[in-house]
Amino acid sequence: MVGNLSVGRRCRPLMCFSLIAALSTSFAGSVALANAQLMSEVDTQAATEVSYANFQEWLQQFRQYAADQGISEATLSDALDGVRYRERVIELDSFQPEFVRPIWEYLDTAVSSTRINTGREKLAEHRDTALQMQQRFGVPAEIIVAIWGIESNYGSNFGDFSTLESLATLAYDGRRRDFARGELLAALRIIDEGDIAAEQMKGSWAGAMGHTQFIPSSFEAYAVDGDGDGRRDIWGSIPDVMASTANYLDRAGWQTGQPWGVEVRLPEGFDYAQTERRSTAEWRSQGVQAQQGELPDFDSAAIVIPAGADGPAFLVGANFRAILRYNNATSYALAVATLGDAIAGRDGIQHGWPRDQEPLTRDDVQELQRALNRAGYSVGGADGVMGPNTRQGLRNFQRDQGLIPDGFATQALLERLRSRFQ
Repeated sequence: MVGNLSVGRRCRPLMCFSLIAALSTSFAGSVALANAQLMSEVDTQAATEVSYANFQEWLQQFRQYAADQGISEATLSDALDGVRYRERVIELDSFQPEFVRPIWEYLDTAVSSTRINTGREKLAEHRDTALQMQQRFGVPAEIIVAIWGIESNYGSNFGDFSTLESLATLAYDGRRRDFARGELLAALRIIDEGDIAAEQMKGSWAGAMGHTQFIPSSFEAYAVDGDGDGRRDIWGSIPDVMASTANYLDRAGWQTGQPWGVEVRLPEGFDYAQTERRSTAEWRSQGVQAQQGELPDFDSAAIVIPAGADGPAFLVGANFRAILRYNNATSYALAVATLGDAIAGRDGIQHGWPRDQEPLTRDDVQELQRALNRAGYSVGGADGVMGPNTRQGLRNFQRDQGLIPDGFATQALLERLRSRFQ
């Protein structure tokens, strides 16, 4: 199949390899993707596009580039001989779900009773290791275990794709080819340094690897030898997995001794359009109260309302932002935070979710974005993703309509926008 791919593909020549600094949240769905600070090797005068007849021709050019970057011939042979183009990877890369999944449905699965109980069992089984990493990096043991649970269901499902085949396929034919090429080169460096054998480098279709789903550049930057054997093995060594995960969060700005945040009650007349971070004292002066107990003392915190004014609200600080560095999605960070709380025996979310709200499809979101743009609320391109620009435009529309400006998209709001152009 590989050798018979006859349709030429367009990509930049490897001798002017474009390596970019990237923080990805969409490349692999909910897998952990970190800041990949990749040094540019671009020769701008040579950055014209060239065609490759097939995958094998592209792979041969990449192999020469990797050799020029210092990858040993032994590693190139072990890693790239027999690497196949995987059509399934491109299918998954191109997949766009019809519905935008509500956060409560995501949390129902991510923080299920089974996952909570398994997390407690895993923490008990590896308590000494988890507490050692907690002491070393300042990240609570239950948060380390929670990320493990969210990322791979405690190692039961971290993927069986060859990382090399996935990244090579994406670099040749994916949506983010430069990014994938940089990650493929990083994967070769990892093998060259002896951390893992090529045939054991397994993970998701998108190139995220091991128990807590590091992409190769994140592995290079943050993986840690936790068991002292001289290798960083996030596939087979739980001490290495926990040390690497805790090191990542520590480097992302985890504040030892602080909680991630707390569920709060917002006062009557609260201004939902506020997006600034404020100190706890400032939020308290507005009438914000903890659902239970006292508000944590944050120097800089935000109010998060992931399901709008009818859903629960949270005051979140630096540690919530550190989790977001692992995967920049509010639903992901809230899943890790609340799963960690549950594993540790703390109470879960008290306020109910607006489960009667019918989710918007991607087509609905695109229509919403186009309607907001036509109405003068500029939100950028209609990509079907409820990003910050879309939410801000929606808040402005809600405010002008005399509605609560919470930025939460509903079918009722879409219908109101439709009616303006009928």
